[in-house]
Amino acid sequence: MVKTYSQALDYIYSFVDYSLTRNLRYSPEKFNLKRMEDFLELLGNPHKSYKVIHVAGTKGKGSTCAMLASILIKNGFRTGFYSSPHMIDFTERIRISEDQISHQEIVEYINLLDPIIKKVPELTTFEIITGLAFKYFADKHVDFAVIEVGMGGRFDATNVVQPEVSVITSISHDHTKVLGKSLKKIAFEKAGIIKNGIPVIVSKQKTSPLEEIIKIAGERNAGVVYAPGVYRTKSGTYSLDGQRFEIQKNGKKLIEVFIPLLGDHQIDNAVTAFACIEELKKRGNEISSDAIISGFQYMRWPGRFEVINKKPVVIIDGAHNLDSFRKLIKTIQKYLPEKQIILIFGVSEDKAVASMLKIIQPLIKTLIITKSQHPRALELYKIKDIAEGLRIPSALEEEIKNAIGEALVRSDESTAIVATGSIFIAGAVKENFKG
Repeated sequence: MVKTYSQALDYIYSFVDYSLTRNLRYSPEKFNLKRMEDFLELLGNPHKSYKVIHVAGTKGKGSTCAMLASILIKNGFRTGFYSSPHMIDFTERIRISEDQISHQEIVEYINLLDPIIKKVPELTTFEIITGLAFKYFADKHVDFAVIEVGMGGRFDATNVVQPEVSVITSISHDHTKVLGKSLKKIAFEKAGIIKNGIPVIVSKQKTSPLEEIIKIAGERNAGVVYAPGVYRTKSGTYSLDGQRFEIQKNGKKLIEVFIPLLGDHQIDNAVTAFACIEELKKRGNEISSDAIISGFQYMRWPGRFEVINKKPVVIIDGAHNLDSFRKLIKTIQKYLPEKQIILIFGVSEDKAVASMLKIIQPLIKTLIITKSQHPRALELYKIKDIAEGLRIPSALEEEIKNAIGEALVRSDESTAIVATGSIFIAGAVKENFKG
């Protein structure tokens, strides 16, 4: 029996955690949905007691999930939200309405689940967390659960749900050692969440992943709503506080919304969320325009071009692959056009570091290289070697708090500090900056 929150986390992470594993190979031997199905059967199949929206994708899935959950909450639905990874505290992963699961509830649920976990050989850390979330949502009688896929889709532990609607957000190169090196292969894995006869909402995509998704949806008789093909947007005002825009269909304004997230890609995510809500309405769920407007306006999703300080400007962002760095650069150029960037940077070892730094190089005044506590964090000297090869001025600070201090010393009115490279860097900078 565990007695404290830290003991509960130690228990959870004592199992195999593939997110921390180097040289991972994605295969049915390791990722086995039968194991998850057996676990949930012993828990009484809690995931079948509420409506589910299931969201996969490389980028944007967390933001889209947060928007969807916020709209459903504002409409009065008791709404669960399961996401990963967390930025600062593990309890961020499991939420009902505005509230994260408490530390004490984590302890209680681990003690409740322990005898069942022992009956299912080779359960992984992520499977246990997923089972805990599904059971918690059932016990708390949620109406809806917005479920974010962990990695991939086809073999993901969440892919046991039978959703009301499936969603696939933007697909780009990430986890290529695991999911495949081509966008088509990655799309094949993500499209593994598509269920027979269940509609799938698809975000803005490049041609090859879109074709693969449409092909798989066709094989499963699942209707496809390509969100940017149905809905258009008209941009309005924007600032570091957020952005306002219209969503249109057939040239006619449907709704005007404000979101507190920055960047054109977040407008794409909002269109995807709106398309999903429209599909839910077609399936008999009453959702008001006021709830949609309020849900967008008051949604919160930290670590996505989040302004944590204004004088000097300090921004954290979870960009961690080449595609998300392109979006980050575009957002910096739009919102901070006159600023040079002091970049606090740390990254996982499987990322295209040279490519990421090369494309952001023109904006960088100084690169401050640091490291999160994640086991797959790339060594500082390796990043330093890449930066020197690109002739980017850089400094090494292993401790996050020292990296922040160095950035602040170097900052003035002509600069902005941006911390990025992984969600773990973003979270650590936010936590240490508050401290």
